[in-house]
Amino acid sequence: MHNADFQLDPQLAKDCFEVCDLPLSKILLLNDYQYPWFIQVPRVNDVTEIIDLNEAQQSQLWYESKILSESIKHLFQPYKLNIAALGNMVSQLHIHHIGRFQNDVAWPKPVWGVAAAKHYEIADSTNLIEKVTTLLGDKIC
Repeated sequence: MHNADFQLDPQLAKDCFEVCDLPLSKILLLNDYQYPWFIQVPRVNDVTEIIDLNEAQQSQLWYESKILSESIKHLFQPYKLNIAALGNMVSQLHIHHIGRFQNDVAWPKPVWGVAAAKHYEIADSTNLIEKVTTLLGDKIC
């Protein structure tokens, strides 16, 4: 369902930890512990918009978004789940899945530009990635 020679945008690679590959998407964890913030990137080169995917890929994208969202809700129990595909800074199609809480540093504003990222300790990121991978794996990994 994906391109074997897929290239992840260098900015996403720099800012994130890899979590796992789903049938269509690469799942990333943004290196900012202020929010449970995951990024879903369809492994299809030269795609900037959801409408650039074919119908089967769009269906798979939404299914994978659903199970990622369910995993975030289960693990973190956020007050609200923000899902967005902006692409202003990184044009490669990617979808942010961010658990939001009424006491987070940006609440109730959008997370972008509010506070500088606070990076995970490696052990913390590894532990979190294992938990999310287990949840996703139970569904489709």
